[in-house]
This record gives sequence, structure tokens and C-alpha cells, in this order.
Amino acid sequence: MQKAQIPIKRIFGASVLRLLSVIYSFSLFSVILINNQSAQANENNVANINNNTPLRVAVAANFTLVLNALLEDFNKQTGITTQVISGASGALFLQIKHGAPFDVFLSADSRRPQALEQAKLTVKNSRETYAIGQLAYYSSSTKNTSISTSNPTESSAKSSIANNTVLSKQQLQDVLTAAAASRFAIANPDIAPYGKAAKETLISLGLWQAYQPQLITGVNIGQTFSQIRTKAVSQGLVANSQLILNDLSGFIISSDLHQPIEQQLVIIRASKQQAKAQKLKDFLLSTATQENIVSYGYAAPEKISRDIQSELISQ
Repeated sequence: MQKAQIPIKRIFGASVLRLLSVIYSFSLFSVILINNQSAQANENNVANINNNTPLRVAVAANFTLVLNALLEDFNKQTGITTQVISGASGALFLQIKHGAPFDVFLSADSRRPQALEQAKLTVKNSRETYAIGQLAYYSSSTKNTSISTSNPTESSAKSSIANNTVLSKQQLQDVLTAAAASRFAIANPDIAPYGKAAKETLISLGLWQAYQPQLITGVNIGQTFSQIRTKAVSQGLVANSQLILNDLSGFIISSDLHQPIEQQLVIIRASKQQAKAQKLKDFLLSTATQENIVSYGYAAPEKISRDIQSELISQ
């Protein structure tokens, strides 16, 4: 004999069922709300992490001290913190190719940024020239404010050359010919753009072979400068900016003797902080910052130089 099935409504009553339905709906809404709040919290945490993560800037050794000085203003203007990684342009280039987590690369040349661009490792259209480097002759043993060199127009005369001026080809040849017997420091021409410019200069003067026995090559221009300043090596070719920053005297090498040291920057495509990187790029290329860069011993890129001149005229 089958037992009669009693409807649930008769057991609990319609009002109880309605109450249970309301409780279930409220519970379901609470779960959804909590999940949404958790997801939002996770998103906020990720955003906070991104906001607090320093912008990682790989920079050529010659520009490191200048960049550190400029970044103080950048931080005040934007609130963006930075982490600077300094080294030879060639070494930094290889690190980026192998996945180093940099956001921006400030090279001492244009060749490496172009190579990264061709390899599609940079943000499209991010490559720009931020400075033109100037090579300089520096001797730690020269204590007076000028040096003497033979004057080609007067065989027995001597002409005095003021510091921080551009040497003519003949003047530089006189200085370097006299120095050929002592050790001479340059940056590694294979990986350091200032070393490449130094080699090109010696070749232009016909002195590259004569200098081979006493050449001391640093891994980057920072090491080369340190070697001369500490008198481990008496003289060599360094970045003009290093002399300006350290209030030292030297002589600027004419750009006719080497290829232009066109220093370019790129934003790395793998960067998760591209918006911050763009702000740094805009800051470095601004007229005010470019004027500061020139004051540190660099030449402004041609386009930016015209912009600066136009602004000065308008004032």
C-alpha cells in the first residue's frame, strides 16, 4: 500500500517557505557581493603594487650622475620613484635582449636602441635622441689652467690653450704625440660608445697603432674616468660631462674627428609601466631639462637645439 505524499506546503506552510526563499536569496546576494569586493580588493592591491614599483631605468655610465640629478626634479613633478641601473651601453643592451626587467634604456649611442627597435623589443616610436655626447682629453697631471703646444705656423713658438675649449686637430695631435710614451686610458671601443669615439679620434690622427702598447681600456667610460682621476693612468679620453660634474679641467675633442655620439633612449616593450616611462621620456626631452643637460657638458640634439633657441628668442 503506497503512502500518501504530503505536500511540503502543508508541512511547513506557505509563509515559512517564503521566509526560506528570502533567506536563500539574501545569502546568495551576500556571497556575490563578497566575491565582488574581494575581486575589487585584489585589483586595488595590484594597482597599488604598480604605483609603488620604481621605474627601472638602465642608463649608460656617462649619463648616470646627470640622470640622478635630473630625477630629483622628475620625482617632485610626478611623484614617480625610479631605480637607476648603470653600465656600459653594450652590456645593458645584451641584458635587455636576454629579458632583463628594465622599463627605459638610455644608451650612449644610437646603434643599440636601433637594434632593439628592429628586434621589436621597444615600444613603437619611442626611440628619441636625448643628448649629443662630447669627448674630452683629461690629464690628472696637468695642474695649471692651460697647456702649451707647438704652433704649426711658427716652428719655435708656443701657444697656450685655455681649458674647456675645443682643440683643433693640429693642437690635439701635438698633445697626443707628446703623450704617446705614457699609458693612455680609453673606454672599451667594442662595447662603450665613448671608447668607440676615442678609437676613431686616434685613427683620425694617425696615432692608433702608436698607442697600442700603452692603451688601458676600461669596461665603460666611468671606469676610464676613475683610472685617470685616481692617477692609476695619467691621461686619456673621457666624457666632457664627467669633467663638468667634477669641476675638472680638460679639452673638448672636435666632433670632426669621430662619429657623433648620438645618445638615444627607448621604452622597453615588455615593461608594465609604459605610462610612467612615457612621462620620463617627455620630461627628458622638455626644453627646461634639455637646457640642464647642455649645462652638464652635452650638446643638444639639432631639433631640440632649434626649439631652445626659438624659445629664448620669444622671451
